[in-house]
Amino acid sequence: MTKNPLRVILTDDDIDDRLFFEEAIQEVNIDTMLTMFNHGQELMNHLLAADTILPNLIFLDLNMPIKNGMECLLDIRKTPKLKDIIVAIYSTSSSEEDIENTFVNGANIYINKPSTFNDLKKAIEKVLQINWQYHTSDFKKENFLFRI
Repeated sequence: MTKNPLRVILTDDDIDDRLFFEEAIQEVNIDTMLTMFNHGQELMNHLLAADTILPNLIFLDLNMPIKNGMECLLDIRKTPKLKDIIVAIYSTSSSEEDIENTFVNGANIYINKPSTFNDLKKAIEKVLQINWQYHTSDFKKENFLFRI
């Protein structure tokens, strides 16, 4: 019996960050199918399309043009067919305000973009291995901010 790959979306306007992420996820020993978008409006168009198979996990940058990560998070959480998707905020921002706002508005985890490729691989691997049912049942702000 073959297991389906984990469906992962990365939405980030920075092409270098997308390429870095794509390379890192390919090196992690977890079967994934990665889809990438440049900004939040592309993500939302994809998620709301009638024929879309929903992802297991979305990595979502906060600071993007057209539709930012916070706007996407709010839309995802208020849309019945999307509200249960795991959303990992993936941002360079370490602002307490950003962390608090994304926590309060329903993100599942907050990841500061790692500065090295090795740390990125470790972060991706750990996040992909989280048992989200358990993680969300004991959900507190202390386990919201991801640490490598």
